[in-house]
Parts: sequence; structure tokens; C-alpha cells
Amino acid sequence: MRKLTYYIACTIDGFIGDPEGDATSMYKYVDEAYMRWMNAEYPETVPTQGREALGIDNPNKHFDTVIQGVGSYRIALDIGITSPYNHLRELVATRSLTESPHPNVELIHDDLVGRVRELKAEDGPLGIWLCGGSTVAGELVDEIDELIIKTYPQVYGTGMPMFGAGFEPRDFELDDVRVFDNGVLVRRYSRKR
Repeated sequence: MRKLTYYIACTIDGFIGDPEGDATSMYKYVDEAYMRWMNAEYPETVPTQGREALGIDNPNKHFDTVIQGVGSYRIALDIGITSPYNHLRELVATRSLTESPHPNVELIHDDLVGRVRELKAEDGPLGIWLCGGSTVAGELVDEIDELIIKTYPQVYGTGMPMFGAGFEPRDFELDDVRVFDNGVLVRRYSRKR
């Protein structure tokens, strides 16, 4: 069984973006040491064009598939990139896009949970990366096996939460914490089942 991992950046108070989803204020914390670690440890999470520009030719270490909501995907579409993670199998949960703009991008219009369960049941050594956003994470919260939370030293007060889901406690176990000199910490949790 493959794992679904929510690998996400957020503020100290748990927001992945401002009320419209913009997280550019967090970019100032992506310094050289932190970027070097991210690129080495999670090279597949760097968009394809970024991988090329940075000379990243590492094979995928953790994931061979990415799932994201249309809001996250639209960031790439708005700058003319139709397959931002062309080195992965890409799935986009959407109700607004009717046709995929790229052959590598599969659109999921309904039964997102069912499609994720199919992906998890596939054979293979690599897992599935849930890229965002809040609504998709809320729909898939019970399917998430692992959380990797990159916490940036900012407080928003309000904004887009990590999970757009109703209240229900779900338990995870802390596996690892990595602290960087820039104040960023990366926590890895496994789902308690």
C-alpha cells in the first residue's frame, strides 16, 4: 500500500496562505541552506522548470505522483505552465476545468477519495504527494498517512488553513523534527491508525 503524504508549508498558526491563498510572504525564509536540504531530500517537489534551472537531476526519492487542487494548479496555469510537475504523474481535483490542458495532467471531477484509494492500492516503491490546497486536504484528511509540515516563523492571524475540514480530532505521531538557522522547522508525522 502506497502512502499519501501531505507535504506543505505553513505559518506558526497553521495557515498555508493568506485568505486568497497567497503564501509569497514565506519565500524570504527559503535561504541557501534550507533550499539545499529541500532540493536534496525532496527533489520531486521542485517544479520541473525549477529543477532544470537549478540543475536538479536527482531521481524522485519519495513520490511519483502529485495531487493538487485547481487553486494550486492555477498558479502555474496563470504563467503558461500546463504541467508544473511533468516529472511526476499529475492529478488535479477540479470542478471548473473541463478539459486537461496537458496530457500528463489527469483531472478529477468527482470521487477524489475513491481515486486516491486506487492510487494507494497500486504497487510501487514511491508514494503520493498531496501538494495542496486546503479544500482538497480537507476532503482527503482521512486518507493522509503522513504529514510533512514546513513551518515558517510567521503568524498570519487568519487565512487559508492547512485543512478545510470540519472538526474531528485525528491523531498523528511525531517521527522527526529538523530545525534550520532561519527559524524554519520541518516536522514529519505518521498517522496513528
